[in-house]
Amino acid sequence: MNAPLPLSSVPALPGEEHFPVVIVGAGPTGLMLANLLGVQGVNALVIERNTNTVGEPRAVTIDDESLRTVQATGLISEVLPNVVQGYGVHYYSWRGKVFARIEPNAMDHGFPKRNAFRQQVLVGQLRDGLQRFAGSAIWFGHELVKFRDEGDAGEAVHLELRHDGATKHISCNWLVACDGGRSGVREQLGITLTGSTYDEKWLIVDLLERNSAFRHTRTYCDPARPAIRLPGPDGTLRYEFMLHEGEDPDEMLDEARVRSWIHAREPADAQLPITRKVVYAFHARVAGRWKLGRVLLAGDAAHLTPPFAGQGMNSGVRDAANLAWKLAAVVQGRLPAALLESYEQERKPHAWSLIQMAVRIGTFMQPKSALAAMLTQGALKFFSVLPPVRDYVLQLKFKPKPRFFEGFFVAGQAGKADKALVPAGQLLPQPRVELPGGSQAALDDVLGSGFALLSLADAEDGGVAAALAVLAVAGLACRHIQLVAQSDDFLKPAGAAAARDCGGTLEAIIRSAGAQAVLLRPDRYVLAYLDRNDPDLTTRLQQLLRPSSVPQAA
Repeated sequence: MNAPLPLSSVPALPGEEHFPVVIVGAGPTGLMLANLLGVQGVNALVIERNTNTVGEPRAVTIDDESLRTVQATGLISEVLPNVVQGYGVHYYSWRGKVFARIEPNAMDHGFPKRNAFRQQVLVGQLRDGLQRFAGSAIWFGHELVKFRDEGDAGEAVHLELRHDGATKHISCNWLVACDGGRSGVREQLGITLTGSTYDEKWLIVDLLERNSAFRHTRTYCDPARPAIRLPGPDGTLRYEFMLHEGEDPDEMLDEARVRSWIHAREPADAQLPITRKVVYAFHARVAGRWKLGRVLLAGDAAHLTPPFAGQGMNSGVRDAANLAWKLAAVVQGRLPAALLESYEQERKPHAWSLIQMAVRIGTFMQPKSALAAMLTQGALKFFSVLPPVRDYVLQLKFKPKPRFFEGFFVAGQAGKADKALVPAGQLLPQPRVELPGGSQAALDDVLGSGFALLSLADAEDGGVAAALAVLAVAGLACRHIQLVAQSDDFLKPAGAAAARDCGGTLEAIIRSAGAQAVLLRPDRYVLAYLDRNDPDLTTRLQQLLRPSSVPQAA
């Protein structure tokens, strides 16, 4: 595919306003994408049929990868004060005894692995954050009626909107559907969801003014009534109860009944003010295609995840992080449009792996009988005596790693690169680094928002100059940071910024790949390791940047 035409050469029909990217849906995925595009220098229009962002609590868990993405938007200082960082999960047996705990303390990506938040607060901050970008906007009260994709010939998508009873027409280079599980865009494209809708329904109850300071989630794996208690920021609290087959959801919303269930778990919570009660079914489904022509799906429009692992919204944030820099590179003409084919190729397998993890956790949480509960819970308690098993559970190591097996990275490198601690196609950890002068910073704050290259300060060139030249020819700015070893002092760097590897994490990763440097994508996934003993690397990197070689989704 050819690189897109400059925006000025994309004709708009009479009366049409044109935007590089239009995003349908002002939820966390859509607003995160719009902010990331703004950071990359691309104007985006978000259209939302409601008159404001949703004011009710929905997702309540945000993980370390998502907070790292918030950091990339430049809004982390506004968001973190409203987040309870670093909580775990305590699992209670059918007899009411704690039989397992998950309390991860690792901070691989610069933040705790599990954190409590309020979705409506985050989306409000993302909404307000978009005001930083003069060319970006949110149109509330605008509903997408239909659209027409001209494809390669016209380089545009034409949209018909409805606002206050009037019709409005606009156009864009790329349309991204972040319009939820019942996506109208996905429906118009004729894309179906595959997977399962489960019979079990759950009752969610949100409360205020809790008086217990206990910060961890309590999961009651009790066949009599599986339940979850999730404390949140500012004294908020959520209970979730599984409904049994044959129970009428409307009857289960009776307040007296709900309060009796809460009282059975924590008497002090039973009198708290209730702000929301709702019954929902859960789904484990994924869209058959995530891109068709100039239209892409993201968030719940692309995948629906059971709630048991707290990964539904977080998977949507990963979509935004993957898609933003690619859209920016294509819109700005720096990389070919075929790059966007790698979006589904990279994200779909990982999203599905998290859906499967959530299904497994849900099966464990919902024992069908006391005997099943006794067997599964007893087995976990027994095996948790073994340190490797305990560490595997405690540190949440069963969660699929943020890694791609196909996509936009240099795979099949010579030497040890494919067996590195962090192979190409995997998200690089984010430790803190020391700057000249003694101050410390999170790695991503030093790397900036574009491509980045970390090279060992004591190593030879190792292909660094050649890689930077390849990126420069492609028009891709790349920040080069010389990495001073943990055991070394700063010496005046030659032609590059410098940072000291405080904990030795980054040096260990680079050396494990037998390399002298690591090249990173804007979303901080490893693009390639640079090794002076790999003479073909420059050629493979050049091929990756050519239109004909960008991976095509199946």
